[in-house]
Amino acid sequence: MGLRDVVDRTPGLRTLLGGMYNLYGQRVEAHLGRTPHHVGVIMDGNRRWAKAAGGSTAFGHQRGADKIKEFLGWCDETRIEVVTLWMLSTDNLSRPADELVPLLGIIEDAVTGLADAQKWKVNPIGTLDVLPPKTAEILKSAAAATEHLEGITVNVAVGYGGRHEIADAVRSLLQEHAERGTTIEELAEILDVEHIAERLYTKGQPDPDLVIRTSGEQRLSGFLLWQSAHSEFYFCEAYWPAFRKVDFLRALRAYEERHRRYGG
Repeated sequence: MGLRDVVDRTPGLRTLLGGMYNLYGQRVEAHLGRTPHHVGVIMDGNRRWAKAAGGSTAFGHQRGADKIKEFLGWCDETRIEVVTLWMLSTDNLSRPADELVPLLGIIEDAVTGLADAQKWKVNPIGTLDVLPPKTAEILKSAAAATEHLEGITVNVAVGYGGRHEIADAVRSLLQEHAERGTTIEELAEILDVEHIAERLYTKGQPDPDLVIRTSGEQRLSGFLLWQSAHSEFYFCEAYWPAFRKVDFLRALRAYEERHRRYGG
C-alpha cells in the first residue's frame, strides 16, 4: 500500500495534510512576484488516475474535465492572461471508438460549460475539420458566445498537433502568396519567422511563458512546438485530475526563480 492509499483511507490524516497544504499554498502565493502572462497545460494522466482509482477511462476523462474550471479560477487569482489547455491531440483521434466517442462528449460538455460561465474568452485552436461536425460546431459556438468577454483567453486545443499547426501556417502562407502571384523564388527571398508566426492558431497572443505537464511525463508530445521555443517547462508527478492548487503554485514559484535569457 502506497502513501497516497494510506492518506485516502485515513480521514484524519487527509484533513491534517489538506490543512498543511493550504497553509503552504497561502505562503507561496503571498510571496509570488513575477507570474507568467501565458500558461500552457498538457493535461495528462486521466486514464492512469482512473485505473489507480478503480474507475473507467471515461470516469478519468470526466474528472479531468471537472478540474478545468477550478484551474482557471487559480489562474484568475494569479493574474494570468492566456491559458492554453490541450484537451485532445490529433493522435488521440485514432483511439478506439468506445473511448473516443465518450471523450468527445466530455470535451463538448466542458467547453459548453466554460462558455456558459461567461467568465473566460474561449478560443478553439486545432484542425476543426478533422473533428465530428457536432464537436466543431460546439467549439465555434463557445467562441462566438464569449468573444466579447475581457477575462482570461482560454485556448482549448482540440484536434491539435504542433506539426499540423506549422504545416497549416505554411500552407496558408503559400496560398496567400500564390493568389498574389508571388513566385516561390520571390517568397524564399522575403520569408522570415514572423511570416509563420502570424499564421499560427495563436496569432496575436504572447507565446507561453510556462508550460506545465502533469503525470510525470517529461516531453512536449507536439504541444505548441513553435511557440514554446523560449518557454519554461514544469513537469509535475500528479495526474491531472489530482492536480492541486499547491502544485500550480509550485510551478509558478519555479518559473519565478528561473532567469530567462532568451539565448542572450
